Amino acid sequence: MNNYNYSAVGGNLPGWLHTPASFVLLIIIIGWSIVWKGLALWHAARKGQGWWFVILTLVNSIGILEIIYLFLVAKVKLSELFSKK
Repeated sequence: MNNYNYSAVGGNLPGWLHTPASFVLLIIIIGWSIVWKGLALWHAARKGQGWWFVILTLVNSIGILEIIYLFLVAKVKLSELFSKK
């Protein structure tokens, strides 16, 4: 019998994270965040806005800061969101 403590491997997860539905929700949130971060970083780099690129890289906000940057600061229209121009 081993005496390893597995709490560092996930034993200390909150109770709500132990259900399959919560795991799916977590994956959706991660995907959402990656898409918005990628779009914001792409547009910041294309516009030569280095400070925004650094800020967006370091701050994780589940897409909120990225959406604010894209639509309020960079003034990207929804139709331009995925364009390469």
